[in-house]
Amino acid sequence: MADEKELRYEPALIEPKWQERWARNPAMYAAEPVSGPQKTEKPKYYVLEMLPYPSGQLHMGHVRNYSIGDALARYMWMQGYNVLHPMGWDAFGLPAENAALKNNTPPRQWTLQNIAAMKRQMQRIGFAYDWANEVTTCLPDYYRWNQWFFLRMYERGLAYRKQSKVNWCSLCATVLANEQVIDGCCWRHEENPVEQRSLEQWFYRITEYAQELLDGLDKLPGWPEKVRTMQRNWIGRSEGTEVDFAVEGAPDAKIRVFTTRVDTIFGATSVQLASEHPLVPELTAGNEDLEREISAMIDSQKTARESGDKSEVEKHGIFTGRYAINPYNGERVPIWVANYILMGYGTGAIMSVPGHDVRDFEFATKYGIAIRRVIRGVAESEEETPLPFESEDGILINSGEFDGLICEEAQKKLQEVAVEGGFGEAKVTFRLRDWGVSRQRYWGTPIPMVNCPEHGLVPVPDEQLPVLLPEQIEITQEGGSPLSRVPEFLNTTCPKCDGPATRETDTMDTFVDSSWYFYRYTDAKNSGAPFSPEVAQYWFPIDQYIGGVEHAILHLIYSRFWTKVMRDLGLIVNDEPATRLFTQGMVIKDGHKMSKNRGNVVSPDEMVARFGADASRVYALFAAPPDRDLDWQEDGVAGVSRFLSRVYRLVMRFAPVAVAGKGQSAAAPTGVSLALLRKLHQTIAKITLDFAGRWHFNTSIAAIMELVNALVSAESALGSGEVPAPVVAELLRSLVLLIAPFAPFLAAELWSELGETGEVLRTSWPVSDPALAKEDEIEIPVQVNGKLRAVVRVAAEAGRAELEATALADEKVQEWLGGKIPVKIIIVPGKLVNLVVK
Repeated sequence: MADEKELRYEPALIEPKWQERWARNPAMYAAEPVSGPQKTEKPKYYVLEMLPYPSGQLHMGHVRNYSIGDALARYMWMQGYNVLHPMGWDAFGLPAENAALKNNTPPRQWTLQNIAAMKRQMQRIGFAYDWANEVTTCLPDYYRWNQWFFLRMYERGLAYRKQSKVNWCSLCATVLANEQVIDGCCWRHEENPVEQRSLEQWFYRITEYAQELLDGLDKLPGWPEKVRTMQRNWIGRSEGTEVDFAVEGAPDAKIRVFTTRVDTIFGATSVQLASEHPLVPELTAGNEDLEREISAMIDSQKTARESGDKSEVEKHGIFTGRYAINPYNGERVPIWVANYILMGYGTGAIMSVPGHDVRDFEFATKYGIAIRRVIRGVAESEEETPLPFESEDGILINSGEFDGLICEEAQKKLQEVAVEGGFGEAKVTFRLRDWGVSRQRYWGTPIPMVNCPEHGLVPVPDEQLPVLLPEQIEITQEGGSPLSRVPEFLNTTCPKCDGPATRETDTMDTFVDSSWYFYRYTDAKNSGAPFSPEVAQYWFPIDQYIGGVEHAILHLIYSRFWTKVMRDLGLIVNDEPATRLFTQGMVIKDGHKMSKNRGNVVSPDEMVARFGADASRVYALFAAPPDRDLDWQEDGVAGVSRFLSRVYRLVMRFAPVAVAGKGQSAAAPTGVSLALLRKLHQTIAKITLDFAGRWHFNTSIAAIMELVNALVSAESALGSGEVPAPVVAELLRSLVLLIAPFAPFLAAELWSELGETGEVLRTSWPVSDPALAKEDEIEIPVQVNGKLRAVVRVAAEAGRAELEATALADEKVQEWLGGKIPVKIIIVPGKLVNLVVK
């Protein structure tokens, strides 16, 4: 056996050695061919972590995310799957421009430097990525296909340009999509209110797929319910009625409102318009004071609230002096302009029913508008129902001929009346709005359109793609796109008439890049198409997607939309991008999420230098369940490092015995051998179950620790021959395989020391023997009158009689019984015993 000096675990020597060997064999992590004469017959498994923005450095939050996916990928390889586990870079975006301004470094140079640095970190940590299919979204071989997709959407009417109120962040100096406005502020600048500006913008018609996006959520049981709920709420389907209110004194003017509660329309005591409603100028014409008031309101509304909680907005209103006519009863109701009504939602007008809506109640109370009850509770008197009463479980009152109807029935009848009378219709609306993809920035995909004085907007032909970004450009914070100040880019010829024309100078939202990158991974070197449909059909949908819950709306809803568009283009056959989604918890340090903005990041380089890559990875998986937040503790990494040292010493000490016993058969195990094999096979069974879906990697690693403790406690038996050499070989070989998904460098080193020549990654996962994995004894809770009073241990196969006798013999149970004899004994074999006493 080796002496103690030779048993010292030194990751600083072991890990670089294996990293260098793996670098010489890049195909080790590559997927096998899916077509052609070498086509694999293995089942496929596509595991993917969300690609990072190349900020320059990883932190331990990244390491945790990637360690989860890496452990799963390695396990699936060992289970015999053809695994695709790629990595790439979400490389366009505003931070590169900000860095250019700050460091006087061109965005391309800054980005590619960061990519190289982060890739080195990933390789040093040992992530098993197929770098042959690496994707970098800022390179022309990728963004060319962003432009190609844009043209296909333009042809189908899914890409269009219009003048629109947009969200403007003054710090980003660009437009934001509604999904990028969080509580009225920029998603990147949490304290900076977003303004409303009117600009000519490009949009993707995501609303065309609103219903399908909503219905598809029911087909994703492998996604967290929290994510599905967030998307349902964002899509925001509402069924209701659109009703026209005539404007008194204006025979041709109508105010159309949408309501989900047409049953309350007899309680409407005002109509309220958004300040930008097209009727407002007509209603206020000639009244300079009124026009001035509304203009001031519009100025105060420059803070965008689309993504915030509108109920929190302080409500202001201006009475126009005009009236609308309720089409159901002919009642005159005052027309107001209100700051909390948004032109971008519904029709830009509402009927205000303060007796049955909290928001309307607050407004009416503030301005002294009438409040009328038209619904009472089913089981309550009119006086006993406090206002505002919002429940739909009620009965109509003060509603003319509809009095006495329950709300649901009234909604149907009132809708029918509107349709028959020609002043309304049934309507389904969505909260979801079309995706604004124009950005007034440089570092993004150029939009492939030109403006011709004669022909207007003209798409760039496919054969002229990609429209290249100029590499040398002065980045400033002046208004408008920096590309508009680059004559070599701006000036071009019209594809239709060859006359002078100008290019579109807005670039695409960077969420375009991340909406389809995982399809490009399957065929990353294809120069003739975004990817091969045949190859994509083999790999999709993704079997396991891993990333933060913060992407539930922005990235994930866009990627689902993009998948449906590609399906309709005939490129793919799947409806959804991923079968299963896992949202990992955050890494917390000093009470906050680990992030560069907080200045609380822990560099993996430091951890690797002090404790090794394996210790850093194992700690990230062991310190908390992967779906929970992890409170960073450096002492924990040191503790994991000591555990890995223990594994190293154990295997190294008995490797000669294992090598000698390799391939030999042993007699039926007894004594210590049987106990150790039982512990081994129980551990195999547990970890296999964890990988099958529970993902309790923290308890998987804890189970390995228990196995190692058992082996260390039996060291004298392992070395004396009491445990036969073939059993030692099975124990140590299986231990190394079990730890391989979590600590790949250590596993590779010990696998070699055990005389194995193949890659651990390509070695079959150990299979648990059910007979050995079976528990000798189990714990059974004993209840007295339904309350837990004791826990007893019995043979796993114990029957009812043995369970009853063991429970009654327990001292704690006898103490609780106090000499009483149970009148009934309820036994659930293998689960519990309940003693019922009077």
